[in-house]
Amino acid sequence: MDGVLISSIGSDERSWLRWSHLHGMQGTFSIQWTHGRRAIDTVRALRPDLDPVAEVRRLEDFDAEDDDGATALPGVRDLLTRLKPTQWGIVTSASERLMRNRLRSAGIAPPPALVTADSVSRGKPDPEPYVLGAQKLGLVPAECLVIEDAPAGIRAAKLAGCPALAVASSHSKLELSEADWIVDSLEKVHLDCSETGMLDIQLEMV
Repeated sequence: MDGVLISSIGSDERSWLRWSHLHGMQGTFSIQWTHGRRAIDTVRALRPDLDPVAEVRRLEDFDAEDDDGATALPGVRDLLTRLKPTQWGIVTSASERLMRNRLRSAGIAPPPALVTADSVSRGKPDPEPYVLGAQKLGLVPAECLVIEDAPAGIRAAKLAGCPALAVASSHSKLELSEADWIVDSLEKVHLDCSETGMLDIQLEMV
C-alpha cells in the first residue's frame, strides 16, 4: 500500500519520530528500520521493554492526528480502473485501522482481498502475508504479481514464490535488486485485461 498505491510516508515518519522522541530515542532511532515492516515487529525489535500492542495503538493515534493525510501515487488510478476488484488485493504491514484511514484519505476503495498486520502472526520479510494474499485471491503464489517498494516486502514475495515488481519510490534500485523487475513508478506499468480475465502487462523498466 504505502509507497505503491499511496504516499503517506510523511505522516508515517512524523508519527515514528514523535514516538521515538516520546521514549527518549533521539540520535539512535533510524526511520529506515520501519519501512516495509509491521509496526508491532519494529516496536518489539527496538523496545522489547514496552507493551507492543499499546505502542502500536499510540502510533496509530499519532497518525490519525496528522493533518497531511495520504495521496494516490502517479499511475495508480489509471492502473486500478483496468482491474476488477477481484483481480487485485492489498498486502500491507499497516494495521487494518491505519490502512482504511489512509485509503479513505487518498480516495481509493479497498478491494475484497486484504491482508493487514492484524491478519498474520509473522510480518514481512516472512512469506506468510503473501501466501495468505494469494489464498484470498483464489490463486497460488506463482500466479500473483507482487508490486512492492521495500526490500522486506520483496524478500517476503520471493520467499512466498511470487514474482516481484519493485517500484523505486522509497528505496534505491540497488536496495530493490532482489526484485524480478524495477520501474520508476506505476506510470511505467501498462495493463490490459482479456475477456478471459488474463492480464497482459508491459513494463518500461529502469
